[in-house]
Formats: sequence, C-alpha cells, structure tokens
Amino acid sequence: MNRAVLVLALALLSGCATRAPAPGTRVAEARFDQVVVPGRTTRAELLAAFGPTRTVRFDSGMEVWLYTTQSAAPAAGGRDTELVLLIGPDGVVKKMRKRPPYPTDPAP
Repeated sequence: MNRAVLVLALALLSGCATRAPAPGTRVAEARFDQVVVPGRTTRAELLAAFGPTRTVRFDSGMEVWLYTTQSAAPAAGGRDTELVLLIGPDGVVKKMRKRPPYPTDPAP
C-alpha cells in the first residue's frame, strides 16, 4: 500500500515539473539585452535565463548559439530577429549580434 502511494505521489509530482524551453524558443529582447554582456556572460547563465537553443559546435571549442525574438518593427511583418552568440571554449560569450529580419525572409 505504501509503495503504491509513493509511486502515485511521484507520478503526480513529475507532472508538475517544468521543462526547459524547446530549442529555438523565442526570448524577450529586453531580457536578452539585460542578461547578455560579451566578455562576462557564461554558458551556464544563458541556460539558466533562456534554456537550450540551436547550437553549432566547432572543433576549436567555439560554439554559436541562436535565439530568436519577435521583431518590434512593423515593417518586419511579424518575422523574427535572430540573436546570435559566439561562445568561447572557456564558456564565456565573446560576441553577440542581432540580425533583424530581411524583407526576403519568409513570413510566419
């Protein structure tokens, strides 16, 4: 009996656990600007703030991470702005770039 109650309790609790955002999930640009500081922000801080995302790893140890955010520009037509980060082998953000949507980007 006790074992069945324990299993039921664990099953209920596992349903309450939160999941990390799916890769490529949009982030708020204002929050991104607050958290990301090249030369200081670490990989762990990014994961804690935004969760995992699309990542490209190179043999050199460098990584490129891609987040997206809804463009605030009306001319963008609802397309996403890319937030691209270059992370060094030491796990610290080296560079960041925002690429607004191009007119030729497909609409959502």
